Amino acid sequence: MSKKLSFALSSRPGFLIRRLHQIHLSLFAEECAPFKVTPVQFSILTAVEAQPGLEQAALAQEVGIDRATLANVVARLARRGLVKRLQGKEDRRLKHVLPTPSCRRLLAQMEAPARRAHERTIDSLKPREREGFLKALAHLVSAGNAHSRAPLRVS
Repeated sequence: MSKKLSFALSSRPGFLIRRLHQIHLSLFAEECAPFKVTPVQFSILTAVEAQPGLEQAALAQEVGIDRATLANVVARLARRGLVKRLQGKEDRRLKHVLPTPSCRRLLAQMEAPARRAHERTIDSLKPREREGFLKALAHLVSAGNAHSRAPLRVS
C-alpha cells in the first residue's frame, strides 16, 4: 500500500517554480516571437555581449547550462551570424565566443520586449514585494548552486 503525499501541489516549491518557469517561457515567447530567440539563447547572447571572448566552458557556467548544450546552441547562433567562435591562441582546443554586429542589433531590438516579459512574470506582485521575491530567488539559486548539473560560475 502506497502512502499518499501529505501536501498539495500548490504548496510544493518545485511544482510552483516549474509552473512559474512555464509561465515566463510563454510570456517571453509572446513578447519576443518575432526575433526567433529562446530565453536560453537570449541569456547566452546577453552574456556574450557583456563578456566578449569568454571561453565556451566559462560561458556555460555563466548562464548555468551544461557544456554540450551550450556548444550546440552557440553553433546555431553562429550559423545565424549572431556570434563567432575563435580558436584559442595558446590552447587551440578552446573556443572563445564573440558577439557580431548582428548580435548587438538584435539585443538592442529585443531589450524592451524581453524586459516586458520579465516584468510581466512578476507584475502581480506589488513593487516592494518584487525586490524581496527576486532577492529570495537569488538567495535560493546561490545556496543550491552546487547541486545543479550546471552550476553557475561564482565570482
